[in-house]
Amino acid sequence: MRRFVRSTLCLFFLFLAALTVQAAEQPPAPPATPPAVPAPAAPAAQPDLKPAPGLSLLPAAKPAPLPVAVAKIGVVDVNKVSTDSAMGKAAQQQIKAQQSKLQKQVEAKRKQLDKFKADTERQLPGLSPQQREAKQREFQKKIEEFQKFGLKSEKELMESQQKLTKGLFEAIGKAADELGRARGLTAVVINRELLFLGAGVEPLDITVDLITLLDGKAKSK
Repeated sequence: MRRFVRSTLCLFFLFLAALTVQAAEQPPAPPATPPAVPAPAAPAAQPDLKPAPGLSLLPAAKPAPLPVAVAKIGVVDVNKVSTDSAMGKAAQQQIKAQQSKLQKQVEAKRKQLDKFKADTERQLPGLSPQQREAKQREFQKKIEEFQKFGLKSEKELMESQQKLTKGLFEAIGKAADELGRARGLTAVVINRELLFLGAGVEPLDITVDLITLLDGKAKSK
């Protein structure tokens, strides 16, 4: 009986040892997956709050400055055009020639008047009262004729000068129009009429170019 019990115990311990070795040789079981945690719910939409006017703590954004348009103004020195251009020089020479001619005629008339006066004064002692009176009337008439001739000569010279000046200004105007369009100018003005320029205005002296244009047109004629 004891031998049977002893044999049974030996088999039991052998079977237990075999189970222990088998358990050691098997890979460890993977850890248990934790239960899925639900994702947090999205926060509720907040109302769009706008600051009340005048309560914003941020400085107001300044608008970007707009580009300032520059207006280009052509400026012409008329005196320089009249003295340096071929057309202006020709007009001045013509006026001077006419003036010199009229001055010579006036001087000749004056000398004739002075001679008549000297002859009359020399003849006065031998003249009768009636002859003296006649000489005085004749002398007075010659003085009036001399004055009329002087006024006529002055008017003639002024009319010639105005005609030449008008022709020069018309030529300057046409040349200024041509230069202004070619250069994209806003306007062309005379320098003596330019009293003030505001912001965004750029003056350009086109006198030399205008003289060159006038001289070129004069040569082509």
